[in-house]
Amino acid sequence: MLGNGERQGSGAAARPLPMDCAGDLWMKSSKMTGPVPKFVWCVGVTLLFLAGPLSFGAPPAIAEGNQAERGVPYLTLRNVTGDTDPARFYGEERSGLTAGRCHIGQRRLDILSPVAKAAPFYIPEEILRVAAVRPLPLDQVLDSLEQGADLARPVLYTHGFYIDFEKGCRRATVLQENAKLQGRFLWFSWPSDGGLLNYIHDEADLYWSVPDLASMVAGLEKRFGPANVDLVGHSLGARGIVLAIHDVAAQYPEVRLGNVVLLAPDMDFEIFSRLLPRIRPIVSSITVYVSDADRPLALSEQVHGYPRLGQAGNAVERLEGVEVIDLSDLQVQSVTGHLYHIYNEEVGADIDQLLNEGKHAAKRRNLSQLGGNLWRMQRSE
Repeated sequence: MLGNGERQGSGAAARPLPMDCAGDLWMKSSKMTGPVPKFVWCVGVTLLFLAGPLSFGAPPAIAEGNQAERGVPYLTLRNVTGDTDPARFYGEERSGLTAGRCHIGQRRLDILSPVAKAAPFYIPEEILRVAAVRPLPLDQVLDSLEQGADLARPVLYTHGFYIDFEKGCRRATVLQENAKLQGRFLWFSWPSDGGLLNYIHDEADLYWSVPDLASMVAGLEKRFGPANVDLVGHSLGARGIVLAIHDVAAQYPEVRLGNVVLLAPDMDFEIFSRLLPRIRPIVSSITVYVSDADRPLALSEQVHGYPRLGQAGNAVERLEGVEVIDLSDLQVQSVTGHLYHIYNEEVGADIDQLLNEGKHAAKRRNLSQLGGNLWRMQRSE
């Protein structure tokens, strides 16, 4: 049964395979050599496209046990479109804060298993789709979070550039599961366009969203208590998290937040180092994940003219009170090298130890200290 305002998939024709799947596979193929990898890639792409109508449109009846429903509670500043397709329930325009729960449907594609084992790139075992969007009063969302959160410690997560609501819901769900944050997780979706060429526009929308994000952070701290709200941001969203904390520190210096996790942060390294003395006193810890294989951050450096915080090789010893985790030794599971938080199990396990077990880098598995505040993650055997 669907609640008032909830949207579920209809029998409309399936949409094409999303660019984040097809594009990643196409780009990855340019790195392949030899006839076998190229053949496997072609087979994989063909199967994924053939599977599109089953996975991204309204799926046919599926035997019990082959489909599971997942999802995340959300806060969003996106407009309601009025579209009956749940994937397009929210658009890319700015709007007031609303809340609810995004439900994810899962269909297993067992036909892909042989290809996945042979392919030198990542083919997910499931293709996810937004099954339903259920708007709810904000207090109801927070009430349910309070009941489900471990010791009432919510984790507020915000996404990066080129993320529409549909893609954001899918990826937030995968991150929640990869880091074992079920029951604690709350996704903040700012109005990113979901357009690959709209970076500057997305930056403007992120900055526009920061005051609301800061107000929500302060409100969560008031509700759940000092040091009981953890914050996670990816890419451009990590920049938003830092700016929101800076805003909170200026307006509410008495606020005390929990752990801050910045994944592949798309932020000027020097600007972060200048803001750090103002934000560090109001948080329990700051952890930054970096990599030397992150292509979007390399492009962002070219666009902005300055190194990004999420790139390996910065003078991180200057970041007092920040633990930096270098992931450069890990296998790159996505062509961009920018999505390790959802593609690499090692990263999910490390976030799990940090946020669920409260362990600093010196106590976590698979980390070796390179000196000072810099640690390198080792591949899992």
